Amino acid sequence: MGDLLHEGWMILAALIPSIGLLFLFWVILKNFVEGDRRERAAIRRWEAEQDLEARKSASSTDPDTPHSENSGSSPS
Repeated sequence: MGDLLHEGWMILAALIPSIGLLFLFWVILKNFVEGDRRERAAIRRWEAEQDLEARKSASSTDPDTPHSENSGSSPS
């Protein structure tokens, strides 16, 4: 019984470094994915703000121009 217990501890001691590296790899990969997701969301928010500012500046600089550029008829 003592040899079996000793052998079990030896196997566990051999697996601990691999399990630790697997955990470290998982944490790093998870942070990469979450960081990428947060960065993409920030870019979408920034682009939406830029579009909104562009629309506001376009409508405030030329209020006499209608919003649609072409009403469907072609100049012939």
